[in-house]
Amino acid sequence: MHRKMLLFAGISGVLMVGLGAIGAHTLREQYHLAEKNLLTYETAVRYQAYHTLALLGLSFWIFQFPSRLANIIAWLFMAGIILFSGSLYFLALRPILGIADDQMRGIGIITPLGGLAFITGWILLFVYALKLKK
Repeated sequence: MHRKMLLFAGISGVLMVGLGAIGAHTLREQYHLAEKNLLTYETAVRYQAYHTLALLGLSFWIFQFPSRLANIIAWLFMAGIILFSGSLYFLALRPILGIADDQMRGIGIITPLGGLAFITGWILLFVYALKLKK
């Protein structure tokens, strides 16, 4: 399982840096994306960065100390990256993609589900830490 986590963290890291660079250098100047959309995009990159690093650390932990609960935490972080950050990228870039607001009704639930995956992962990490022997 730790191999899958490392692969996901590697891909997520590459995407995070690339998407962050696009956000910093292209979206404002070339596409004139509104400030609201740029802030949404930046939030997506930031949360992807936090959870990619958390996943990286967790994968090394699981390599040393395999645990079913730690695997669940990793899956929640991966799901959160996809759902939370992915939906925010999509929402932020909809003017560039030519998608009208009224076409976005179903996407609104995806972001909170991703956030819930992140929150649940952090809660379970706390529970996991409580279960560790001193």
